[in-house]
Amino acid sequence: MLKIRDLHTGYGKKPVLFGLSLEVNQGEIVSIIGPNGAGKSTVLKVICGLIPTWEGSLSFNDENINGFTPAENIKRGITFCPQGNRVFDELSVSENLQVGGLHLKKDEFAARQDTVFELFPILKDRLRQNAGTLSGGEQQMLALGRALITKPRLLLLDEPSLGLAPNIIATAFKRICQVNEEMGITILIVEQKVREVLKISHKVYGVKLGKLAFSGLPGELSQSEKLKKIFL
Repeated sequence: MLKIRDLHTGYGKKPVLFGLSLEVNQGEIVSIIGPNGAGKSTVLKVICGLIPTWEGSLSFNDENINGFTPAENIKRGITFCPQGNRVFDELSVSENLQVGGLHLKKDEFAARQDTVFELFPILKDRLRQNAGTLSGGEQQMLALGRALITKPRLLLLDEPSLGLAPNIIATAFKRICQVNEEMGITILIVEQKVREVLKISHKVYGVKLGKLAFSGLPGELSQSEKLKKIFL
């Protein structure tokens, strides 16, 4: 579904990624792990079109998407759910979901919203509530719900566990599995909670200093003491 070959990019004149390559097959949950500042989130930003590709190729379903804008990528089925403050605090739950579906016709939005409510029923009970008053777990459900309104084929998740209480993190990863299994959405996820994300991943890429240091199955990481020191 997604193929990245020899990717070089960065911010301004500062390079961050140096010849990185990876693949994501349809139906997979693929994780990108690595130390802080390794360039993990930059990979997602390039894919969704927030920053340009300097060198290399980027294709989605065999179509070259180098230079495409986030809006163009959304139409093709690529949706990005960023880290940090993932919801509009001053807007209601309903308004947050509407932001995700601005490009949709009324009946199409209603149908997709119903699908989100099937996955996260509590959002239906919170429709008129300001998003800023929701719990951390509920805000994460709303952020995921807003991303799912677009009916993505590929969902890019940037540290979905960030800011969540330890007792909620396991539930968060369970929800991600639900999105993958029940809705058939392919997921590429950047995550610092390495041991937790490896439990749900089909494939993992380890990034260090902007370069690919590991690619393979999650269980293979534990077979190398060197890799365990870097990533686990």
